[in-house]
Amino acid sequence: MQEKTIQTQTCKHCNLNFEITDRDLEFYDKISPIFNWKKYQIPTPTLCPDCRTQRRMTFRNERSLYKRKCDATGKNIISMYSPDKKIKVYDQSFWWSDKWDALDYWIDFDFNKSFFEQFSNLLKEVPQPNVFTEKNQNSDYTQYEWSSKDCYLICWWSGNEKCFYWTYYMDSNTCFDCYWTWNSEKCYELVECKNCYNCFWSEHLESCSNCYFSYNLKWCKNCFMSGNLTNKEYYINNRKYQKEEYQNIVNEILKTKKVSEIKEQYWNFKENLIRKNVLILNSEKCIWDNIDNSKKCFNCYLVEEWDNCKYCHIIARSKDCYDVYVAGMIEKCYEISSSWTYNVNESEVEVLFWNRVISCYKTLYSSVCFHSSHLFWCVWLRNKQYCILNKQYTKQEYNELVPKIIKHMQSSSEWWEFFPSSISPFWYNETVAQEYFPLTPPSVPPLSGEGSKMFQFSLSPGRGKMSEGQIGVSNWSDYEPPKPNVEKIIPAEKLPENIKDIPDDMLNWAIMCETTQKPFRIIKQELDFYRKHNLPIPRKHPDQRHLERMQLRNPRKLFDRKCDKCWIDIKTTYSPDRPEIVYCEKCYEKEVY
Repeated sequence: MQEKTIQTQTCKHCNLNFEITDRDLEFYDKISPIFNWKKYQIPTPTLCPDCRTQRRMTFRNERSLYKRKCDATGKNIISMYSPDKKIKVYDQSFWWSDKWDALDYWIDFDFNKSFFEQFSNLLKEVPQPNVFTEKNQNSDYTQYEWSSKDCYLICWWSGNEKCFYWTYYMDSNTCFDCYWTWNSEKCYELVECKNCYNCFWSEHLESCSNCYFSYNLKWCKNCFMSGNLTNKEYYINNRKYQKEEYQNIVNEILKTKKVSEIKEQYWNFKENLIRKNVLILNSEKCIWDNIDNSKKCFNCYLVEEWDNCKYCHIIARSKDCYDVYVAGMIEKCYEISSSWTYNVNESEVEVLFWNRVISCYKTLYSSVCFHSSHLFWCVWLRNKQYCILNKQYTKQEYNELVPKIIKHMQSSSEWWEFFPSSISPFWYNETVAQEYFPLTPPSVPPLSGEGSKMFQFSLSPGRGKMSEGQIGVSNWSDYEPPKPNVEKIIPAEKLPENIKDIPDDMLNWAIMCETTQKPFRIIKQELDFYRKHNLPIPRKHPDQRHLERMQLRNPRKLFDRKCDKCWIDIKTTYSPDRPEIVYCEKCYEKEVY
């Protein structure tokens, strides 16, 4: 996949240079919309790929849930919007009903004001759903979750049952504290695993069972502290044992050593394992990491069945897209966050600058819209056509007004930009942007009357000098939920190590996290799971446990380094200063398989 650099630009946010290639220009031209037989060209971006990703992420809250009241019924609800936000929030059942109409909130476009100012006002006025879930049972504390049952504090995907404290998973049962794990059962603390049963504290497992503290195993059973193995059984430290001997050694380790001690041994063991430079399977002309069954994908991460895409993260079965974060079944899309398209004519898709939009086409600058087409700057519309700022127009009126507004946006340098972070309904530290681009709290006073602070984005080391740019202003939450109403709060270090020593009334206590000092509770299903599998009570808050799982993944950045076997130049997510042994694909396949 050869691309020719046409120009170099400087990011308006971080001041770092980034390249524009001939492939980029071809894409921007392909997706530029046409109105009245005239093409309105999408120019090259003003922000670098990282800053564009950061900006999109500020519009996605995955894990922060709060108690508040429905603004329509007064009902107590669980919401992704904290109660200090001046946003109208409806319970989902009311929000989806015909008891209100989003078209009632329409506004006329004002050519004396900027577009983003007007769109921000519309966002604040139109009621938002408390969470995005569907067809769940007994799973109120979930977000972006579908067709799941008896789940708690999980986010993203479907078909799960009795799963707790998860992010990104599908079709799993009775699993706790996992990240990106599919089709698994009775598992704990897994990262990027699939088709596993009864596995604990492991990473990159596929079709494994009864494995502990292991890394990169395929079709393995009964392995402990092992890595880079295929179709093996009864292994400890990559050494083969007989069944009875294996069971005796593992039982003795689990009985006599603390989990924290075993974890430390596992980190040391894992450090000496050979790593493949990038995780790309059954794909061609692709680069970055965790890419499956795709082709011509550049700077893409966690993608499956994609074709001709660039700067995309967590996506499936789509093609001809740039700058996408969490999406599926889309085509000819640009600057998209949290969106899907089903049963839409492929030639009609063409969508630009979406946020949380489902099954729409020929749609620009819209948020939380469903099964609609030909929308411009709309919020929460269903089965609508030819609307601007939630006002209904005829087809002719729409096609006449849109070009005029585009020209206005071009004059204010808004036409080709994604929504600025300043109009996000979420504070920065509530969003996934904080996970991938972590910032420290600002030292400015809160805004008057609101539990948040406005601040200029600071930058991670090595990302350049801060300058004024559209992403540069956001909010930081100071909101603290009420402390749990419990009989007592016990410091984590005072918890018994042995689960058999934990009393039943533990459910009436709160634990003070040993890292963050934030209190958290243990629920009954969780305690039952720990007892059944003889696991210690966690000492850290669920949020801290999630962050530590996130740190187990490689950074979403490519580095140049040498293969540690043949010394050829390679691209990898392991920086040159990291201690891991990294091989090119050819050397890795020879050594491991």
